Amino acid sequence: MTTPIWSPSSSRVNNTRLTAFMRAVEAETGQPVADYARLHQWSVDASEAFWRALWSFTGIIASTPGTDAVRDKEQMPGARWFPEARLNFAENLLRGTAGPAIVFRGEDRVAREVNHDELRAEVSQWVQAFLDAGVKPGDRVAAYMPNMPETMMAMLGAAAIGAVWSSCSPDFGVQGVIDRFGQIQPKVLIGVDGYFYNGKAHETLSKLTEIAARLEGLQRVIVVPYISDEPSIQAIPAAQLHRDAVLARPSIPLQFEQLPFNHPLYILYSSGTTGVPKCIVHGAGGTLIQHLKEHQLHCDIHPGDRVFYFTTCGWMMWNWLASALSSQAVLILYDGSPVYPDGNALFDYAEQERVAIFGTSAKFLDAAAKAGIAPASRHDLSSVKTILSTGSPLAPEGFDYVYRSVKSDVCLSSISGGTDIISCFVGGNPNGPVWRGEIQCSALGMDVQVLDDAGQPLAPGERGELACANSFPSMPIEFWNDEGGHKYRSAYFEKFPGIWCHGDYVESTAHGGFIIYGRSDAVLNPGGVRIGTAEIYRQAEKIDEVVESLVIGQRWDGDTRVVLFVRLRDGLVLDDALSAAIRAKIRSNTTPRHVPAKIVQVADIPRTKSGKIVELAVRKVVHGEPVTNKEALANPEALCEFANRPELAS
Repeated sequence: MTTPIWSPSSSRVNNTRLTAFMRAVEAETGQPVADYARLHQWSVDASEAFWRALWSFTGIIASTPGTDAVRDKEQMPGARWFPEARLNFAENLLRGTAGPAIVFRGEDRVAREVNHDELRAEVSQWVQAFLDAGVKPGDRVAAYMPNMPETMMAMLGAAAIGAVWSSCSPDFGVQGVIDRFGQIQPKVLIGVDGYFYNGKAHETLSKLTEIAARLEGLQRVIVVPYISDEPSIQAIPAAQLHRDAVLARPSIPLQFEQLPFNHPLYILYSSGTTGVPKCIVHGAGGTLIQHLKEHQLHCDIHPGDRVFYFTTCGWMMWNWLASALSSQAVLILYDGSPVYPDGNALFDYAEQERVAIFGTSAKFLDAAAKAGIAPASRHDLSSVKTILSTGSPLAPEGFDYVYRSVKSDVCLSSISGGTDIISCFVGGNPNGPVWRGEIQCSALGMDVQVLDDAGQPLAPGERGELACANSFPSMPIEFWNDEGGHKYRSAYFEKFPGIWCHGDYVESTAHGGFIIYGRSDAVLNPGGVRIGTAEIYRQAEKIDEVVESLVIGQRWDGDTRVVLFVRLRDGLVLDDALSAAIRAKIRSNTTPRHVPAKIVQVADIPRTKSGKIVELAVRKVVHGEPVTNKEALANPEALCEFANRPELAS
């Protein structure tokens, strides 16, 4: 394609937060930053000046400002950002005054709106409940909760006193929760009596009872009713209902504990299936300033904008969404199935609530396209200015679908980063064009490079490892219980010492963008040629009969052969003709090496609770190796589909 699939108008560019920041930088430094490329280069070359300018531009609230931007900047890891600063994360998120702060819809059609005064009042009540339970700065508060206002309020209450927050969604099984919360020993556990999904109510009190009994050091359990008015909690040790533990308290003025920039704020968990989840600790200041950058400069969030991201409390996008309060945006929360009852629930919600930023996953967009859902023909989405997609690579056909069937005048920003950095390495540019199939740009302040196996930079169009060659504020503080930081360094710095290696197989483009081909550890290697899995998915799923696919490399005859698993539309059976059509589509649009040696039909594709398909787990099953941490999966029973397949024995 020689022209972009979308370009912003000059009037739109003139009114973005990014343009305002560029003008502020020019006025402050005299540095010419007439376009994004120049701004990005300056943000890397003069990273200390960049992060200081961002602090000022976004108006971070701090009792001691961050004047000294960084110490030991060249250490990876080890750099200390804004070492003298003292602030409180919750204070920065609770700066709004007028209008709604949170709008909530549940799949059961529960609808609530919380204004800023109400939000601060209940956060104050949560603070008192935590203090009454003996919570101090550094203590852990854990939540087994849906994506609902009480979860957001409890997080803010924990952050206000300097407690460390960790959460997962109530569809996790007991062992999955223990694998996570059992490592960090929370003092308070917040749970719910159940949740709604796919038209059904799912009770969780029995699981909550077992979880509470197995967590050492737990002092208090607070149960929020959702599927019933009066849940029975007698069997849960040290449990109180939300109304008694929280709402019965008076609302008093909030006092925000002023803490160091890198005081721990969140513990997030790796989502893979290769072992007990890693507990990744993120700091308050790094999370705050990084999210302010991404929200205001990369997503163009203005005060009053309504920001939606479909997420659960077990995915980092929930934490990312929460921070939009610090830009005085309105959080638009949804809990339930995104496709119940007819695939239009999220688009209905976006229309009803006049959403400005609409965030979802590539898998959701692919599924909507396959289902023939065309919001542009039945919804008024005139308020939507940005659509965000993450979780997996968005194929070029996904871009076509959005501009053809969702909205033609929108900045479609595919973004990518991870739980590891609670943010993005590559993402959106509201001032720049969108090129079909490409992520728009490197994130500001991040020296993102594509490296070969020897650690040398690759030219645009060449594929290699996604890496970041400079330090940045939202790098993890540490892994929990990782004395000496050995696991931390091994996870990101073992391949290229002093450079963050993220584990994505990518290429940069002539437009300054990026294309992601999948995880490096899932890259196929038949005959010694590296193939990204996304290349095969893109072609296989162009076949109308194929709903979803998963590809692995199977060890075979001293080499690796490509095996493609397909989930077909209901009632269809894989036959020779369909197999031939799939192979022909892959061959004609890629290379003969991409063509699978075996194509196998399965009833379901296993995925994590955030929607990522788990190629490594399937590869282990096919090779008869054990899969640990199955609790990370939304549908662990699907793994049984891949064991002892006769098709793979010859």
